[in-house]
Amino acid sequence: MLQISVLRDQTELVLAGLAKKHYATAEADVAAILDLDQRRRSLQTTHDASQGEANELARQIGGLMKSGDKAGAETLKARTAELKQHTQAAATELAQVEKEQQQLLYKLPNLPHASVPEGRAAADNEVVREHGTKPTLGPDAQPHWDLIKKYDIIDFELGNKITGAGFPVYKNQGARLQRALINFFLDQARNAGYTEMQPPILVNEASGYGTGQLPDKDGQMYHDAKDNLYLIPTAEVPLTNIYRDEIVPLDKLPVRMAGYTPCFRREAGSWGADVRGLNRLHQFDKIEIVQITEPDHSYDALEAMLAHVESLLQQLNLPYRVLRLCGGDMSFTAALTYDLEVWSAAQGRWLEVSSVSNFETYQANRLKCRYRADGGKTQLLHTLNGSALALPRIVAALLENNQTSTGIDLPQVLHSYCGFEQIG
Repeated sequence: MLQISVLRDQTELVLAGLAKKHYATAEADVAAILDLDQRRRSLQTTHDASQGEANELARQIGGLMKSGDKAGAETLKARTAELKQHTQAAATELAQVEKEQQQLLYKLPNLPHASVPEGRAAADNEVVREHGTKPTLGPDAQPHWDLIKKYDIIDFELGNKITGAGFPVYKNQGARLQRALINFFLDQARNAGYTEMQPPILVNEASGYGTGQLPDKDGQMYHDAKDNLYLIPTAEVPLTNIYRDEIVPLDKLPVRMAGYTPCFRREAGSWGADVRGLNRLHQFDKIEIVQITEPDHSYDALEAMLAHVESLLQQLNLPYRVLRLCGGDMSFTAALTYDLEVWSAAQGRWLEVSSVSNFETYQANRLKCRYRADGGKTQLLHTLNGSALALPRIVAALLENNQTSTGIDLPQVLHSYCGFEQIG
């Protein structure tokens, strides 16, 4: 959530940033928020003045009662009663104005970092670098949705029977490969200095608002209305919310956490070739890395997180590229995002497997996640997160890129984790 002081003091900068993100109603929404802020401050002044006068009269009433001036005391009591009514009325209106202002602030996306390129869609994203050599497959090469049937490692029809489309059943070597990748990614995160966490996969509404999934992604999340709980779309939500309403000591910074969870996304409105097989699921496994840092260090942390994810792809021998997302293709909450895509040889296209983002103070402002700077004043921290990694498209690329006439050759780094070197 953007800070109201930034909207008030740097209005033109805010409008320019919202325009870069192609937020259509920026001028109207910012104007409405600033109008409400002016009302809020006026009401707060009225409330505080009435409260202050009432407190002063209370002291005077005590003195009059001690001196025996009951008539004078009664006159002041009558005035105090009027002030109490004024204070209560101002408090009621103030609460309503603050609620309206908060709801409008929730609608505004984060402002993009200066390095974010202009653009509306994925075609406008900037390719930062490309790594690795794309494999050349023979004429008999198959896409992963055929390979999983051939080797009986993932069953979409069985998942559809049990739950519905987008909920596959992993079995045999497919199940073991899933477990191997999870353990490999977690071990790598731990070796990089991240504390391993196992958070809940259901979160409350406050957690959804804290990291910005609510209200923006309300329709994309699975919701249990009876208990008002949400299945997480990513471990970012519970991990970051550990520090909601916290003042983090300087000697505990930066916070580095890694967590494995299943993730759940309704993916409403998704269709086409990019949803076939493992390309887009309603439930999938992912390891998430999260950092919480002092503002001056957050962009160094972002580059370190990006390097960590790249090292995973390099160890898996997967050709990949790094993209800097343009303003129109960024998430609601991010200030700067790098996407990492792996090459899917049989499909002949790039598949996104990770996003690494800096949210600056946007989430921290919602979370009230702060630190105490020199001089004792509390300031907002910066939050960051990245996929390290999401499994489905990694598996798809591993199967397609490494297919041979005798089976699927797995990268050496997974041999000890899997207990086998080839699927087949």
